[in-house]
Amino acid sequence: MVPDDIDPRRIPAHVACVMDGNGRWAQRRGLPRTDGHAAGEEALFDAVEGALDLGLGWLTVYAFSTENWKRPRDEVKFLMGFNESILLRRRDELHERNVRMRFIGRRDWRVPKRLLRRMDEAVELTAGNTGLTFTMAFNYGGRAEIVDAVRAIVAEGVKPEKVDERTIARHLYAPDMPDPDLMVRTSGEFRTSNYLLWQLAYSELVFTDVLWPDFRREHLFEAVREFQRRERRFGGVEAAEGSA
Repeated sequence: MVPDDIDPRRIPAHVACVMDGNGRWAQRRGLPRTDGHAAGEEALFDAVEGALDLGLGWLTVYAFSTENWKRPRDEVKFLMGFNESILLRRRDELHERNVRMRFIGRRDWRVPKRLLRRMDEAVELTAGNTGLTFTMAFNYGGRAEIVDAVRAIVAEGVKPEKVDERTIARHLYAPDMPDPDLMVRTSGEFRTSNYLLWQLAYSELVFTDVLWPDFRREHLFEAVREFQRRERRFGGVEAAEGSA
């Protein structure tokens, strides 16, 4: 149920999340970092349920960055297997909820082929769904996405004077994905960490001290409340100010 104090007419169309704090959550409990990642699964799918309650059209989460390969080998290996197991265990559930699954990021040699197959299977299974589009940014970096877009434009032989913002946007990983209205980052960090750099240009940013494994739909609702308290001007001025 959506709280009564959230205006259903002003629900963001697209919310992006940086799921941060799994390692610190585990360390504070004397547990291995991998236990924090495992605990984050409940948070993720409670957030998905919250997104469905709100009637969001798009939810995008930062699952694994291009920089995360620098982490200890055992942790990276765990994350590869853990993400595969999530897809196997949860894709049917998401499909039953009319959720469409998508993935953005580089499909390079570092990502296990078996995991890529699981991604493709989830996308194919849910392709016809018309509810929430749930996108996982995996092996993703905002700078890498822009570099890949520029490479594709050059490869097409587009003349420099023909390149504009629309040209670049058409060559991003998911050109049909609307820019996020709201980005939520957990764990008390105040940065975007190379996440959706192009798309976040005019997004509202909300930062919370909650560590990701403790994140629940109520925290998502609070972020939406904060979004609704703000005035979005996209570089313009408020109506009263502009009419003076």
